[in-house]
Amino acid sequence: MSSPAQALEPWLDAQLERAVRGMLMSVSPLGIIKSRPGFGQTVRPHRGSVVASPVLADWDPEPDYFFHWFRDSAVVMDALRLLFESRHLHAEAVTHFADFVDFSLSLRELDGAALLAERSWRERCSTEFEKFLRSESDLASVRGEIVVAEARVNADATLDFSSWGRPQHDGAPMRALVVLRWTRAALLEPGLKVRVSELLRADLAFTASYWREPSYDIWEEEKGLHYYTLCVSAAALEEGARWLEGEGETELAQSYLREVRSIRDILEELWLPESGHYRSRVLSSGARSVKELDISVILAAIHADGDRPAHTVCDPRMHRTLARLEALFDAAYPINRSRPKGMAPAMGRYAGDVYFSGGAYYFSTLGAAEFCFRAACRCENAAAWSERGDAFLRTVRAYTPADGQMSEQFDQRTGEQSSARHLAWSYACFISCVAARRAAAGRT
Repeated sequence: MSSPAQALEPWLDAQLERAVRGMLMSVSPLGIIKSRPGFGQTVRPHRGSVVASPVLADWDPEPDYFFHWFRDSAVVMDALRLLFESRHLHAEAVTHFADFVDFSLSLRELDGAALLAERSWRERCSTEFEKFLRSESDLASVRGEIVVAEARVNADATLDFSSWGRPQHDGAPMRALVVLRWTRAALLEPGLKVRVSELLRADLAFTASYWREPSYDIWEEEKGLHYYTLCVSAAALEEGARWLEGEGETELAQSYLREVRSIRDILEELWLPESGHYRSRVLSSGARSVKELDISVILAAIHADGDRPAHTVCDPRMHRTLARLEALFDAAYPINRSRPKGMAPAMGRYAGDVYFSGGAYYFSTLGAAEFCFRAACRCENAAAWSERGDAFLRTVRAYTPADGQMSEQFDQRTGEQSSARHLAWSYACFISCVAARRAAAGRT
């Protein structure tokens, strides 16, 4: 384990290069062919796809993350934008973005009923894997605008016919937010602008139509209304309304702003004053979830990146939520006990997590760090916020191997990496965290 006293900058510079290389392995991974023998499936990725992990695993014991997740791919594209804006990457970043737009548009042609009519996909599936297939009625309903609620598709632009947590309604607003940011970051050629407009309109329309409907949370575990999904939906519709105003479509823009106000009313109801944190979910069953204190609330603030006082890094209630999460994981994880001065707690998702090590996540710990750096840019006590962010980064450095590889988790007991290797989201979070830190340095 590295010493907290060691300067962060040399490691940050070196790790940034490793994170960029690691993340780009998942972007248009054309040289990787994924075989799923149990499903009789061979996946040859299309240009513009973004796999969550390029590692060819089969739950033996590492998870198979060789899918294009709508949410994860948006996070990666946002990190690419930051690399373009900082001139770390140049024309290749815009090319990746253009390919991503084209791939995303192609997915609107997917049709579950057409897949069912083929029948050959089911015949190729081995008997012991049939229990993992989604129902035919579920698959038959997938077409058109609701494809984006699939959570994930195959990297060859085909539907995933395995059982999973569907629907998920965070993919469309996250993609809309990222595409809107790209329109401000780069001068897009006319043909790409037309395709961007088509994708944006579809994602905004989906968000406006479906935000009220229950969906699965970003961990794909519980169905209900979720703080994260609501927060990014409000941000996407608000930013989308500004874009539409610029396009001269005032009436549609105003209708989206009315939806934003309704969403924000619900977000206000998710504050739990007696507990001192935002409630991450309201389950469809009506039961209270043990996962109500959840790092996804912090991720919502940085992914939505709004400029209002509420539900952003400037919200004192968000500050209390982060403090509650720090206390939770500080007490829960053995690796946080007797941690050196200057290191913050390694952060997980929620209390009682049992997925793989049920432990610390890179994107959770980096998300907490990025939250602090963003707060340093916009709130009082900038220096204190920056030092708090550095404390989280020292923890990440302590549990990142010398070669810079970042998996999904590092074990809550041993600190060893676990779950999916080379997680694109982990690398993307590192990139966005460093960008936020550099922005904060200009103020402190």
